Amino acid sequence: MSERCTRRRFLRTSCLSAGALALPGMEWAADAWPAPELPFTFVQICDPQLGMVDYEVDKARFAQAVRQCNALTPDFAVICGDLVNGPREERIADFNRIRQQLKSPCHCVPGNHDVGLPPTPEYLARYRARIGKDYYGIEHKGFTFLMVNTQLWKSDLGQESAAHDAWFEASLKTARAAARPIFVVGHCPLFTERPDEPEGWTSLPRPVRQRLLGLFEGYGVVAMVGGHTHRLVVTDYRGIQIVHGEGTCNNVDGRPLGFRLWTVGSARPYQHQFVALEPQTPAIPERANGPR
Repeated sequence: MSERCTRRRFLRTSCLSAGALALPGMEWAADAWPAPELPFTFVQICDPQLGMVDYEVDKARFAQAVRQCNALTPDFAVICGDLVNGPREERIADFNRIRQQLKSPCHCVPGNHDVGLPPTPEYLARYRARIGKDYYGIEHKGFTFLMVNTQLWKSDLGQESAAHDAWFEASLKTARAAARPIFVVGHCPLFTERPDEPEGWTSLPRPVRQRLLGLFEGYGVVAMVGGHTHRLVVTDYRGIQIVHGEGTCNNVDGRPLGFRLWTVGSARPYQHQFVALEPQTPAIPERANGPR
């Protein structure tokens, strides 16, 4: 199947009809929505984590995800943390080499294996020097995407966490003032099953979580996408979509490896379609080799 036909097939199954968008606490004028720019697509890649399973296999699978991403020609890609399985120089170099093959703009956020759990100043400095900013925002066709460092929410790193919080709240206010719906892109989930669940490996501390959920609801966050779980987690908080996707290197729930293609239109909920890696190879050698 040609690249054009492949993309048309995904868009046909994913596109939404135009409609009015209502955000919590916000009223939209009929002429305030930039309908001619919609829909647009982006891909959500989770946990390439080079070095987790088998180094050469992890690289091959990430490279396959990049090739399939290019065939779909999305507006951009987000990579939701755990880029490598520990920030060794050779792993970071290989990650950068493969991600640079993406033909669409690529926006990364850090995970616990990139900056530490708890994060350390040394790992943060290395990430910023070798990968880029660990939190920042982009605007795209009337939307704001806030790329966050969830590790600074998972563990309090003093001034680093305080600066991240100040930036995040200021960015929410700016997007709200401009009437731009907000996607939050991170790594660790706020929660996996219910908002009041105890903190665990795959969720944030409850006080932090409740504060963030209040901010999400108050400032017009429409979705949060992330990784970390190595399984599909789809939930909802008062109309806010929360999707932590399948990994490209390893899943713990038996689902195939792959990524998600999102189609953002003028109506909610936004559609996201799983794209399996093709083929689901190479197989993991009996004895894993490569950097650890």
